[in-house]
Amino acid sequence: MNQVLKKSEVIACQQIPSEAELLQRARDLIPMLLEKASSVEKNRMVSKETIQAFVDAGFFKILQPAQFGGWEMNPSVFYKVLMELGRGCCSSAWNMMILGIHQWEFGSMPEQACIDVWGEDDRAIIASSYPPFGKVEEVEGGYRISGTWKTSSGCDHGQWAFLGGLRKDAEGKVIDRLSMLVSADDYEIIDDWHTFGLSGTGSKSLLVKDAFVPYHRAHSLIKYEYNERGNHYLYPFNQVFFGAVSSLIVGMAQGGVDEYIRQMSVRTNTTDGNNASLSPYVKDRLGNAVVRVRTARARLLQMMAESTEIVERRELVPTFERVHYMLDIARVGRECEEAVMLLFKATSARGIYLDNPLQRILRDVIAAANHITQNADDTAGMLGAYLLGQQLPPMIFGLEAVSIND
Repeated sequence: MNQVLKKSEVIACQQIPSEAELLQRARDLIPMLLEKASSVEKNRMVSKETIQAFVDAGFFKILQPAQFGGWEMNPSVFYKVLMELGRGCCSSAWNMMILGIHQWEFGSMPEQACIDVWGEDDRAIIASSYPPFGKVEEVEGGYRISGTWKTSSGCDHGQWAFLGGLRKDAEGKVIDRLSMLVSADDYEIIDDWHTFGLSGTGSKSLLVKDAFVPYHRAHSLIKYEYNERGNHYLYPFNQVFFGAVSSLIVGMAQGGVDEYIRQMSVRTNTTDGNNASLSPYVKDRLGNAVVRVRTARARLLQMMAESTEIVERRELVPTFERVHYMLDIARVGRECEEAVMLLFKATSARGIYLDNPLQRILRDVIAAANHITQNADDTAGMLGAYLLGQQLPPMIFGLEAVSIND
């Protein structure tokens, strides 16, 4: 087993790239991602070569604890990388988002869980399916789980997976929601991913017949607690994970803007032969789409800037801010969906052909905006209720908080 080094020792022996370098690596991959986007959708999964390109670029190290070979960077760096990758292939970037965000989760896990996964290979990749689909039984030393967990994006590339489950008391009352880490040896991949959007993400189901999860490989998704790891692991779970989804959606919508500009810059009207870019209708839709995407992006990065000031003081983000941030995050899907639809409607009949990339981007953005993290309706109601002095609903990610001062 590799020796587990202290954070300072790891950093001293690594050449850690800057944020600017990582963003340039992401931009350099966009042409390749654009070229592969159609085949990714047809194959219903991302190729091993693309995942390897992400590994080689260092994207999986951005959030990984330094003690286990990572760079332990601010999640906003990861967000910005996703915003670039999303401009290429939506499904490939979705895999990078899902598979890459899990490295951050280990900041909330006992050290032994990190050793289990990265003790032999610090490049091991982790998949997930957080909805509590399966059965969870608490036994001596941990949990026994079984069942089928759906929509595990990029699971073909994972050596491990986080699976969600409900912890119940002796009377059967739900008392916690868990994330449980299992080895790929404990599950079978079921190829049931047939969708109209994000078809290339390979978000298949994981079948677990009977697996034991020791306590050190499980943690609460609900409780928001202080831990002894680095500052960047003090953000709420829901903020980091949900924000990653929204950041990618911003990138996907920006990809729609890019494609619209490419098409409209050379397209001519069938009525008068003039360049389509001269149409006020074409220009107006572009401007209104861009402002939606930029507003969503700015809101996410502002959220991270504000909360970074808090965690760098070794404090937990207060409930007031967390509830607002949840709506900041959830509104992104709706706004980016509106942006791409504005553009798509200007393409008229040409836009509906399957070889037009804009229709694929639209379908992918619509699918992404249906993700649970983008539920702006319930989240808006929750914020409104909170501001009116009402109780927050139970079992919401990261809102049953214990303050650092409690």
